[in-house]
Amino acid sequence: MNISKTVIVTGASSGIGFAISEAYLARGYNVVGNARSLKRLQDAAKKLGNPSNFLLVAGDIAKPETAANLFEKAIEHFGQVDILINNAGIFISKLVEHYTEDDLNSIIDTNLKGFFYPSQAAAKHMAKNGSGHIVTITASIAMQPNTQVPALLPVMVKGGLNSAVKSLALELASSNVMVNGIAPGIIATPMHSQDEKVQAVLKNMAPIGRLGTSKDIVDAVLYLTDSNFVTGTILVVDGGSTAGHW
Repeated sequence: MNISKTVIVTGASSGIGFAISEAYLARGYNVVGNARSLKRLQDAAKKLGNPSNFLLVAGDIAKPETAANLFEKAIEHFGQVDILINNAGIFISKLVEHYTEDDLNSIIDTNLKGFFYPSQAAAKHMAKNGSGHIVTITASIAMQPNTQVPALLPVMVKGGLNSAVKSLALELASSNVMVNGIAPGIIATPMHSQDEKVQAVLKNMAPIGRLGTSKDIVDAVLYLTDSNFVTGTILVVDGGSTAGHW
């Protein structure tokens, strides 16, 4: 087990980000967790047993200074950053005419800027080191929009991220930095209503007939960051919902 590896996870205080952090900590990696709220990060650390190799760095990931601080703190405490997981994101589903300027700004801030600034810092750091992994959580609906879920803004930005992943992978290939994306379908997290009728609709959005779990995404993340020959790919984890019509 290589305890020297260090992972930055954005959106680490809950849901998929928490599960990813937990998985890397179980491997003995150092984890630098980011979220807007320090209190939520502290609550997450408590659930994990307050491990000494879980560094909490609160801040708005849409701001370049937060990304810079993440890398500065990680390098100060652990020496270097080996893996960046761009997990922070929000999803707002509305008919196009109902979107507001605040909705647009929120999507751009968290989903777009929250990818760009950390990835920019990672590219500079990892290219210098000659190795590294950048994994971005996107969305399968950006690959095949669905009439049941009107979501122009997330589709617009997450679709762009799917292409950006490929572009950055090409740019960093000569530096031995692997850049990939994971496009989840509907994953069972607290963000979804637990109402039985809502759950039934969500389950029917994939031909497999059930929701994914955080572990499904964690397994995909670990596969990508264990590989040294997979780059520029979008790994779809959605129960078959983008495979076609059913």
